[in-house]
Amino acid sequence: MGSKSHPPSALGAFWGRLRTYGELVMFSHTLFSLPFSLVAMFWAAKGWPPARVFFWIIVALFGARNGANALNRLVDKDIDAKNPRTAGRHIPRGIVKEYEALLIVLFCFAILVVAAFSLNPLCVKLLPVAIFLFVIYSYTKRFTWLCHVILGLACGGAPVGAWIAVTGKIEWPALLIGAAVMFWVAGFDIIYGCQDVEFDVTHGIHSIPARFGVKNALRISAAFHGISMGLLFYLYFLMNMGYLYLVGLFVISCFLYLEHRLVSPQNLKNVTIASYDINQIVSVAFFIFSFLDIFIL
Repeated sequence: MGSKSHPPSALGAFWGRLRTYGELVMFSHTLFSLPFSLVAMFWAAKGWPPARVFFWIIVALFGARNGANALNRLVDKDIDAKNPRTAGRHIPRGIVKEYEALLIVLFCFAILVVAAFSLNPLCVKLLPVAIFLFVIYSYTKRFTWLCHVILGLACGGAPVGAWIAVTGKIEWPALLIGAAVMFWVAGFDIIYGCQDVEFDVTHGIHSIPARFGVKNALRISAAFHGISMGLLFYLYFLMNMGYLYLVGLFVISCFLYLEHRLVSPQNLKNVTIASYDINQIVSVAFFIFSFLDIFIL
């Protein structure tokens, strides 16, 4: 007697849908800014912050990051549908409806607002700035090749926000780590954009590779990563860090060097590895060595 197939349970369907939404917002890529934000939080608190502050920082980071990604997917749905590389994404294929993506955006931004009000007045005052950056980034590729820098600026706001959540003040170290993240993210986003240069030029999409060519774009990316490493090295002195932090900087500089060795104008097949996979390792390595330095040395 043949086995019968059973429809998925309501709980199974729920978790399956949740997994689809996680894929939409690339939840697995949360590792990019989160480790830097946590280190900024530890620096600002000079150790562990109060549990309440820690909780609301995590909530704010979750809401900001996932809301911004869902919004980007929603705004770019028509461009994604035309690009063979991105035509298989969830909204162009109809796997996720536009109204669903919009509800994710509204939900995530709502919990960001709640988190800001639960932290301190300066977080509330800066909310419009953060949300403006999240919204404007999704449109920048339509009018400026600085879109990579705007993305970096939005991501760099995460560690600045974590610092402000602890101290209620904007201070120089927060701006430095924010700038380091900005140049780091912009650098690897330029690499990622190199694979779409022909499509971008043909369809009038603005990017550094489309504006300056792949060869010069990779040089700009390397320069951005050099600036980022310089800022992180300056923070070694400013925050009175120890040798483990320096070891961490050496490790991530090696990974960044490898990242730029993996791609060239003649070889872009490793773009995803260079821009995504390696940089997740970079952020985790920065967190591990910084955490050990802060709490062990």
